[in-house]
Amino acid sequence: MNVLSDHFAEFREGFLGTVELTASSALLALVLGILIAGFRVSPVPALRAFGTAWVTLLRNTPLVLLFLAVTLGLPALGLKGWDSFWLAVLALGCYTSAFVCEAVRSGINTVPVGQAEAARSIGMTFTQTLGQIVLPQAARTAIPPIGSLMIALAKNTAIASGFNVAELAALQKQLNADEGYNIYVIFLWIALCYLIITFAISGLFRLLESRLAVTR
Repeated sequence: MNVLSDHFAEFREGFLGTVELTASSALLALVLGILIAGFRVSPVPALRAFGTAWVTLLRNTPLVLLFLAVTLGLPALGLKGWDSFWLAVLALGCYTSAFVCEAVRSGINTVPVGQAEAARSIGMTFTQTLGQIVLPQAARTAIPPIGSLMIALAKNTAIASGFNVAELAALQKQLNADEGYNIYVIFLWIALCYLIITFAISGLFRLLESRLAVTR
């Protein structure tokens, strides 16, 4: 218990840092994931090819390697001055977007083809059909797997500790190095912090799922 009371400010900073990193990365992942899913079902061959390449590359690249590519590759290309937090958001968001894309695309595939055909018959464009007809229905199927992906994202933020980002895993390293506390007690409190975050995400997506459920 002493480690929490003695370092409550550090635990709070690490907890809030993890929440901020998770929320920012999740927003980027959702935006990119939905956009790339649209590319993958687009009638334009170039967009479909880009979407396929994006998903194939990122789903088969280890997240640590992607962190290295972002933190070392961008400065090498002349894109210097980025804060380590935003580099972590970029790596986490892009990586998770590939999985979000596939969850959304699976949801799109559950929508009857007749829905899109009916929309086209009244003159709606592909973008209008996708945004106003298909995606709202696909969301009912896509929400549960996306919720699981967001929980995985929250846990993946621990990798950012190796790239100078202030979050819970970085706090664990700091306390182990600077203090004489029992390592198992430190792990216990940090694990409880992650549980709070993941339970909050799970509750949020259960609420969304119940709101989008079709009344029988």
